[in-house]
Amino acid sequence: MRRVSRSGIGTTAGFGLGAFSRDELDTIHYATLQILQDTGVKVMSEKALEIFHGGGASIERYEGYGIVKIPSYLVEECTFWAPRAIVYDARNPNDDYVAEPNRVGFTTFGGCINVIDPITRELRQATKKDCGDIARVCDYLDEICVIERSVNSTDAPDGTQSVHNLEAILKNTGKHIFIGADSPRALNVMTELAATCAGGKENFKKRPIFTVLVCPMSPLCLHDNTCDVIIESAMSGLGITVIPMALSGGTSTATLAGTLVTHNAEVLSSIVLAQLTKKGLPCTYGSSSTILDLRFGTSSIGSPEFGMINASIAKMAQYYRLPCWVGGGASDSKVPDIQSGYEFTLSATLSALAGGNILFGAGVLEQGLTFDYAKLVMDAEMIRMIQIAIKGIAITDEMLAMDVIHEVGPGGAYITHEHSLGVMRSQSQSRLFDRRCRDDWLELTRGESMRERAYETAIDILQSHSPIPLPDVVSEAMSEIVAEFEEEVKMTEKNTRSSRD
Repeated sequence: MRRVSRSGIGTTAGFGLGAFSRDELDTIHYATLQILQDTGVKVMSEKALEIFHGGGASIERYEGYGIVKIPSYLVEECTFWAPRAIVYDARNPNDDYVAEPNRVGFTTFGGCINVIDPITRELRQATKKDCGDIARVCDYLDEICVIERSVNSTDAPDGTQSVHNLEAILKNTGKHIFIGADSPRALNVMTELAATCAGGKENFKKRPIFTVLVCPMSPLCLHDNTCDVIIESAMSGLGITVIPMALSGGTSTATLAGTLVTHNAEVLSSIVLAQLTKKGLPCTYGSSSTILDLRFGTSSIGSPEFGMINASIAKMAQYYRLPCWVGGGASDSKVPDIQSGYEFTLSATLSALAGGNILFGAGVLEQGLTFDYAKLVMDAEMIRMIQIAIKGIAITDEMLAMDVIHEVGPGGAYITHEHSLGVMRSQSQSRLFDRRCRDDWLELTRGESMRERAYETAIDILQSHSPIPLPDVVSEAMSEIVAEFEEEVKMTEKNTRSSRD
């Protein structure tokens, strides 16, 4: 079980970022309650409309959807029902991840459609093999606390990608997995796959090894598939992570404060639906919101605003005492270069100092379209540095080392003192970043760039790392489940076309 570093908010040790006063958080909360009660959210699922109505929300029905207005008491009640701390169970129990207040972990960005091949260095569409390979590298990297489906299996048929994604990931990691579902039926099949890996349905119920990602549609809309996947997840006992993807200036207000209000409304309305379906369901407060750069028409995830919004969302999640999944470390650069390093560090540090529980963004380029192995390895190095930095400086009698200072005295030498030798292992240790003198660096690396060494590291991990194995019979059973579902989807599409004709 992993209990990672904590940021220093509310403690006497560690560095942290306050971001908002209690009054400012209250202001965002009350503005959100007003939006949910007076403006409402557009809900496009009949099942969800019935659940909202049964819970006490008012419904204005239109053709194909309803406007749901949620009273303040219901929002606050349902938010209170959600668990305050979550342990994300892993297939390998040693990799269970504890999401307690201000504990900061990292993972990759998700859903990329392209990948830069680590061997050819050419840009190409991502495949199911890439999905598994990236999971294997992440399984090796201690800096990655949970696994996100980093790329989509674009070589799999439509409607089956989420099932193929999960199969590839399950075979390549023992860590907890965060992943979306194409449909409620796909989620059923994904649950069957995970249960097969976990030793049966009963074991899986006790230790669910994946969490379902759901995305409201900004502004203020819960699409039918989003609602139905939330409901199916709740009925199956699977925790959800709610990730709005608002674009400030596009699908939300051009002011960041207004974006926080509508973002918050989208998350809380999803949590209300989940809790009305199953009281006490684990819910993680998420965000992938950023700005729409109106000059280029692109969603910028390398901008300062991406870090600002997601650090703010971490504070909102803490306000509701919920675990959070926020952006940190993404880049708009097209290659793993200086820009990608700067952009990673800015947003990752902001979200880490704010105490985000899981920061996603490692390995991503090009506004979330492209995944790169070298960037993942370089980001992991920086993650380790950030984890050390947020611990801060402990001020204790032992750490003040007064006896040593008296002993060495003016003009003395600390480098040969046994105290220095005992403490040196607690210093940060660089692996990819180089701290040697130039001559030693040239001798060791022949002047090779860090990017080249990062690609070599990734290739070495792919060739040498073996995740916790699955029995052959389990792998075969999973392949059969996926094949049967793919055939089911083909037959459904065939029947649909026939009925239209």
